[in-house]
Amino acid sequence: MNGTLKFGLSALAGLVTAAALTTGTLAAGTLNGAGGTAIYPVLSVWAQKYQQKTGTAVNYQAIGSGGGIAQIKAKTVDFGNSDKPLMHDELASSHLVQFPQVIITIVPVVHLPGIKSGEMVIDGPTLANIYLGKITKWNDAAIKKLNPHVPLPNMSIVVVHRSDGSGTTFNFTNYLGKVSPEWKSSVGSDTSVSWPAGIGGKGNAGVAANVAQTVGSIGYVEYAYLMENKNITYMNMINHDGKLVKPNMETFQSAAAHADFSKVQDFYLILTDQPGANSWPIVAATYMLMRNDYPAAKNRDILKFLDYGLHEGAADATKLDYVPFPETVVKQIEASWTAQLHAWP
Repeated sequence: MNGTLKFGLSALAGLVTAAALTTGTLAAGTLNGAGGTAIYPVLSVWAQKYQQKTGTAVNYQAIGSGGGIAQIKAKTVDFGNSDKPLMHDELASSHLVQFPQVIITIVPVVHLPGIKSGEMVIDGPTLANIYLGKITKWNDAAIKKLNPHVPLPNMSIVVVHRSDGSGTTFNFTNYLGKVSPEWKSSVGSDTSVSWPAGIGGKGNAGVAANVAQTVGSIGYVEYAYLMENKNITYMNMINHDGKLVKPNMETFQSAAAHADFSKVQDFYLILTDQPGANSWPIVAATYMLMRNDYPAAKNRDILKFLDYGLHEGAADATKLDYVPFPETVVKQIEASWTAQLHAWP
């Protein structure tokens, strides 16, 4: 990661600022949001700089995508966030509008003695079989075949997954379903699934902490949380085209380049397992959720902050290894604000 996080992710309390959440806006100059933990590292930087620039405070509870969806539906926050996009009928029935804010990246991480980041490689089917509980040892033949020169220990694998409703989980399990018919038929994809094996951690921070504390473990986290924890290491992956790729901005951008929102309704797009020799296999758009039955003036205040993130915040997103959207997509997003929220410009 090229930037540094001002907020300790491993001790994530879930608030960008300290104000407690109550119904609607707490006071003039205050915005409240809740949702996915994947966006928290960059959103916290945006919030800090936006308050310095405008005086408006942004309170954000990083409680998982499921919590963000529930909170915005219940009208207890001004905006929600989810790494799982919602279908049109659910949006319409709940008076919601969604649009993408930035591209996030999900990376498999491990804690193995003597193994450094990038020394191991995993492919989708093998990763699925680990999470299915079918591969239980690190020196299993399938892992050894992918890593013939790595000193794999004769050690049990401890699977770590999310315990909360999570858009990171939705995209991770969506990917596993694309590379493993057994996963698709027996487990499926959602913000919460019935995990065949493993222990749970709350939020990306919880998964990262569990992996950091547990020798022999494997988990999946948004890339920023990997960079915050020095006791976990990333695995390279075999992508859709059968090529070995490393998690870096080049491979993230290659996968994100397939994000064409012009042909879909409500910006609904799943970006896992994209083609391309240099594409990272597990990337996703993270979505903001707003209500079209809130007053236009209230929504306009929220959009000013989110617009800051799309434009001035793009450099900070890149520093933290998120992929900001090009101006063509930003214009589509802003057009949706005018058409659906009647609150822009």
